[in-house]
Amino acid sequence: MIARIDGRRHPLVARFRALAEEPDPAGARVLLDGAHLVREAQVGGQLEVVAVAASRLDSETEAGVLAAALSDAGVEVVAAPDGVFAALSPVRTPSGIVAIAARRTASAQELCAPPSVFILVAVDVQDPGNIGALMRAGEAGGVTGMFVCGASANPFSWKAVRGSMGSVLRLPVVAGMTTDEVLSCLRASGVRSVAAVTRGGMDVDAVNWSGKVAVVLGGEGAGLPDAVVAVCDARVSIPMSPHVDSLNVAAAGAILVYAARRQRT
Repeated sequence: MIARIDGRRHPLVARFRALAEEPDPAGARVLLDGAHLVREAQVGGQLEVVAVAASRLDSETEAGVLAAALSDAGVEVVAAPDGVFAALSPVRTPSGIVAIAARRTASAQELCAPPSVFILVAVDVQDPGNIGALMRAGEAGGVTGMFVCGASANPFSWKAVRGSMGSVLRLPVVAGMTTDEVLSCLRASGVRSVAAVTRGGMDVDAVNWSGKVAVVLGGEGAGLPDAVVAVCDARVSIPMSPHVDSLNVAAAGAILVYAARRQRT
């Protein structure tokens, strides 16, 4: 049987709202919205609690079927009237199922330590959707970890988690450090840093992507600060038509990750 909650003052509502408004800075717990993300966390055994809109249990909906299966598997699942569920969900048009999931945190030293690390570094990337897309492209392309630093969006916010399509549950991600701290960590660990610049860098296929390497990407519009580019070990530019000023940071990150993957596999 799935337990039911009836009011917005239920403590579980407060737990979901708190995580939506103030994401865990270390990413030990994340808020998931939608059946896809909940299923991804189920595979990893990371679900802490699941909430489903009661109306989804009354018919053969994806959310209802998933919630019933999770309950049968021993996961804590609660049902809420649609009005209460709207308070549990962070989105304007609720998907019908939300969850809080645990994820393993990582330290900067862990990210940099392995002998053949391939790291993404997001500097001042302020759109959580772009952060999520970078995590997704990074995991798909073989990145071993990611730093999110400077004035970047929180990678553990529900918007970034949704944009990652579940990659945040598996990819080691470290946030909250300054850009200087991240670059110092890379240097101390023998990780070569390659700065992505709009013009004047090496061709993507001319860069040595082997060994311990990090791709450093700047934020929307401004790109990487000159001071950051100056201390990186190399610069790379994606060939573009002269009329195009720049690419979306998530698109640029995906191109560079897959250019590196060709050498690394």
